[in-house]
Amino acid sequence: MMSSQSIPRHVAIIMDGNGRWAKQRGKIRTFGHKAGVDSVRSSVTYARKKGIQVLTLFAFSSENWNRPADEVGVLMELFKLVLKSEVKRLHKNDVRLKVVGDLSRFDEKLVTRIREAEAMTAGNQSLVLNIAANYGGRWDIVQAARQLADKVKSGEMDSAQIDETSFDAHTSLSGLADLDLLIRTGGESRVSNFLLWQLAYAELYFTSALWPDFTEQEFELAVADFSARQRRFGKTGEQVEV
Repeated sequence: MMSSQSIPRHVAIIMDGNGRWAKQRGKIRTFGHKAGVDSVRSSVTYARKKGIQVLTLFAFSSENWNRPADEVGVLMELFKLVLKSEVKRLHKNDVRLKVVGDLSRFDEKLVTRIREAEAMTAGNQSLVLNIAANYGGRWDIVQAARQLADKVKSGEMDSAQIDETSFDAHTSLSGLADLDLLIRTGGESRVSNFLLWQLAYAELYFTSALWPDFTEQEFELAVADFSARQRRFGKTGEQVEV
């Protein structure tokens, strides 16, 4: 049995492989996106059972707008439907929902639904579920830099006060546990502009399982792999073992 110290506090997942999963079954890509909703549910369930504090899921990147228009349209409608159907379940299970990213490109109906879901679950404490939508790691860094620049310009702070702590406070995931583990499904070994600032000392885990096949058992394998690693944060192995 893994100790509580070996459980990551914050896990992020790049949910990759929906389209390939659908193609293997002779279906259109959007069929895979719909199937992936079940994996989201099982991942949230596992995270709560395991005592993980924060789960961040990469749902839609700022680059995904370049996909075929019909696929983007289905993804937006699916996002609306899932928000409507799942928020009560999340609230019942004491899960706080946050959507992080640039919401300016979403239509008013979707943004309203996001804000309503966030407000309903704002007081929940068993798990923070971040959905990264129209999110990019470079965007996150740039918007933090702009906020700090505005504060310096207005005289609210001096440029000498800008350090890692103040910068982090202006990023999308400020106030949450540091990222411990990044999982990517689908067999690719890259981070795809996700959580670039937050990844500094995270452990990376890549699995060939396509996202609709990412079960609680697959999640357990990733956490077990994490628990077996020695995290040194710049120290030597001998220093950590003392």
